[in-house]
Amino acid sequence: MNHKTAAQLGQEIGAGKLDPVELAEECFDRIETSGIASDVFARLTRDRAKTEAVAACKRQKSGERIGPLDGVPVSWKDLFDTKDIATESGTLLLEGRTPDEDCEVLRRAVEAGTVCIGKTHMSELAFSGLGINPNTGTPPNIHGSELAPGGSSSGAGASVAFGFVPIGIGSDTGGSVRIPSAWNDLVGLKTTHGLIPTGGVIPLCRGFDTVGPLCLNVEDAALMHCILAGEPVKLPEAKPLSECKFLVSETITLDECGEDQLTGFHAAVDALGKAGATIEYGQIPEFEDTIPLGFKLFPYEAYSEWGEEIEASPELMFEPVRDRFLVGRKVTMADYEQAWDATRQLRKSYLARVEAYDAVLAPTVPVGPPNVEMLLNDHELFSSTNLKGLRNTRFGNMLGLCALTLPTNRPASGIMFMGAPLTEMCLLSVGLSAEQAINNLR
Repeated sequence: MNHKTAAQLGQEIGAGKLDPVELAEECFDRIETSGIASDVFARLTRDRAKTEAVAACKRQKSGERIGPLDGVPVSWKDLFDTKDIATESGTLLLEGRTPDEDCEVLRRAVEAGTVCIGKTHMSELAFSGLGINPNTGTPPNIHGSELAPGGSSSGAGASVAFGFVPIGIGSDTGGSVRIPSAWNDLVGLKTTHGLIPTGGVIPLCRGFDTVGPLCLNVEDAALMHCILAGEPVKLPEAKPLSECKFLVSETITLDECGEDQLTGFHAAVDALGKAGATIEYGQIPEFEDTIPLGFKLFPYEAYSEWGEEIEASPELMFEPVRDRFLVGRKVTMADYEQAWDATRQLRKSYLARVEAYDAVLAPTVPVGPPNVEMLLNDHELFSSTNLKGLRNTRFGNMLGLCALTLPTNRPASGIMFMGAPLTEMCLLSVGLSAEQAINNLR
């Protein structure tokens, strides 16, 4: 595969230059000879992949391909239900859980012709942005196996970064698509809550859970997004940067950033400006105002979902992740409802404030990937680092936005474009042009 994009592979399949069955076998060969297969994948789905690849091959030969990604291999985070294949959400609490049918988004992907290669490791029940999971598997970071991969879609990011598949499907509740994308130099799309169905997706916080792709470029993100959203699969026209207006947040998102993260971000912003975009800087008080509300909303929903199971077998979970759930015991329903009321008001004021801009810009993650061993040995450091890693991405979840992260010219450094709810295709249109300008730096 040699790190070809999904669109490139799809074009080669369509032209008869690439056999989907041979492509799937090549993926499995690369995975199984990599030495990190069990670190990235919770389980491979060879039999299923062969069936789907054979069907794609037949369609190509008969001239009946069903889309640009027909026959292209994809990995799936281990919280997407797969028929007759274990789906455990990275936790021993759900060991052996095997669904009877595929989740809705996987059905859509199959109907578009994609080939399911396997299920990827993740943070336990998706409740950590670091991707460290000593119980079921911690994937490596592309910048060093000793570094955290980013989570909770840790294996999804690794499966793409290491060239096993061109697209990994993850979920994003507080940053779980964008963090591993940024730390592994990938493109990641956080979609608007409610746009893509989550039926058959093991939940964390139902008020915030979203589904999105981790990819090699914006084109692949756009094509896969259309499939997941059940929309016609087409690439949006790139919006010229000369017609784009961006607001750089000066509220908290630039504070206490790592050198690479801040340098890469500013270089990317400068590249956008030199390519013709209008760049403005300003305060966004809604960001800071969401922080105390998030400390009520996320723990309450997470504990409501999983508290009973965790309380019954607390020893099965990694302590710092378990303790995040248990915080929800202290949040009352009244506190939760008041926090949602305040959040809805902040969403209104935020959208009014940024209405004139194509996107708000911020470093995707303020810090670089930390050392795994250090965090395993210091649970307080694990918890504080996790919260700092989630800081910038979580604003998008709290305010109900869609968001796109692109790699910059520095390692493990992403620039995040935050758009209004339900404007994914507009954001991707901007992303196509922004990607070109930023890539010129690399």
